[in-house]
Amino acid sequence: MNNSLTGQANDWWRDAVIYQVYPRSFYDSNGDGIGDLPGITAKLDYIASLGVDIVWISPFFTSPMKDFGYDVADYCNVDSIFGTLADFDQLLKRAHALGLKIMIDQVLSHCADVHPWFVESRQSRDNPKADWYVWANPKPDGSPPNNWLSVFGGSAWQWDARRRQYYMHNFLVSQPDLNFHHPEVQQAHLDNMRFWLARGVDGFRLDACNFHFHDQTLRDNPVSLVRDNKTVQDNNPYGMQAHIHDKTQPENLVFLEKVRSLLNEFGAIAIGEVGADDSLGVMAEYTADGNKLHMAYSFNLLTSSYSAAYIRQQVEDFEARVKGGWVSWSVGNHDSVRVMTRWGGKQATPQFAKMLLAMQMALKGTPCLYQGDELALTEAEVAFEDLQDPYGITFWPEFKGRDGCRTPIPWNVDQPHAGFTTGKPWLPVAPAHIAHAVSVQDNDAASVLNYARHILAWRKQYPQLSRGDIQFFDAPEPALAIRRDHADSPAMFAAFNLGEQAISFTWPELAGTHQLEAVGLPGQVSDTTVTLPAHGAWFGMKNE
Repeated sequence: MNNSLTGQANDWWRDAVIYQVYPRSFYDSNGDGIGDLPGITAKLDYIASLGVDIVWISPFFTSPMKDFGYDVADYCNVDSIFGTLADFDQLLKRAHALGLKIMIDQVLSHCADVHPWFVESRQSRDNPKADWYVWANPKPDGSPPNNWLSVFGGSAWQWDARRRQYYMHNFLVSQPDLNFHHPEVQQAHLDNMRFWLARGVDGFRLDACNFHFHDQTLRDNPVSLVRDNKTVQDNNPYGMQAHIHDKTQPENLVFLEKVRSLLNEFGAIAIGEVGADDSLGVMAEYTADGNKLHMAYSFNLLTSSYSAAYIRQQVEDFEARVKGGWVSWSVGNHDSVRVMTRWGGKQATPQFAKMLLAMQMALKGTPCLYQGDELALTEAEVAFEDLQDPYGITFWPEFKGRDGCRTPIPWNVDQPHAGFTTGKPWLPVAPAHIAHAVSVQDNDAASVLNYARHILAWRKQYPQLSRGDIQFFDAPEPALAIRRDHADSPAMFAAFNLGEQAISFTWPELAGTHQLEAVGLPGQVSDTTVTLPAHGAWFGMKNE
């Protein structure tokens, strides 16, 4: 049993807040321009000061870095650019001393083409690992076995001359897909996870967790009739297919049950990333019955779609379909344009950032914050010659990739590269970010950083916000009106103005409520009339 979890409620994660660290861009401790594990350790006090509970660390495993760690070459070791296993152990020890839990990425569906497993597999059709990957014969005309596409562009099949077969890759050509229908593949990954659990990690984030299995008959995907794929950009042909055969297969439920059994041995948790045509349905299925994932999240609030009606629709749709499961709502991560730009536009204000933080704390589920969102960082402009992301290089200039949300964190306004590194950063520090540095915001009581600390601490006082049921009131756009109810606690209400103009509306349920001043955002209620300034918010509670 992991000692850091002993004695706590077994569903403690429902009350938690997650903070995602993208190691390359967090803090560089040795001057090589790339953030590292000792850099994270050095900043754990800062992370703890935010009031978060779980630190999700994106991949730091041995990798050729063609997809910056999401192409793993050794699941049980640390890449030298990030440090050593001893550095990770030190990070874990310090985090636990601060009361933080550590969740690490597991990229199971695919690996790097230099991984020893794949190197062996591609040697022949009859070696011990020949069937560890998804291999298929060409059609009689030499073309790929079916019409499956890669998320990163083009066919999902790559010809291998040695085996005279195609191998499947849902992402980069250099990221071959493992064959989860092979029991030895499943066991190898369970063993990898056990390695990290035994070291003391508190949980996993499962990357692309619905990509593990494929249809073994290799049927073509049909045309998508919806063309509303939230996983990719509109100019990506991947969204033109209904992905019913290349991922999200029923066998994955059984594998996730095996993962859960392993996690239960250590009192650890897992959150799954779901990128599917029906993400909310898959999220509900993958978290149902308490025997698979603890939580799941999708790209449904990571899109450019932004309105009160849209947010309400996503939450209500999940709540209508979930069977005892749990969601994590995130509005930012390492794969998406920063929310300040994506939803706030070029003129996004600190008030907008505060409103978003408060709204995220009001939704039912475990909030997940992406590094820099607490600083109100906008999407960085990265010149083509500075691009690192192969996804962006392929689709440039219509889609510039993910580098704009991955630029380094600005720590100190008075230091070169805003204190991120003493060397040349792997991505340039965005000039617009320097004024938002931690050193500036730390000393400003009205800063977004200090508001983030305030609202996270404030949320912990109210079980209605962490565990209560959620309902929505039919407020006029762009107002989002929420009611939260929990056990014997008084009903709690929240209203948010997602627009740039003041708005008023009548909410009859507010009769007999009082305002919760501690929320710190401008918004008022007179009798049952809610008045919200641009990007304002209001919280209230029924009188006892």
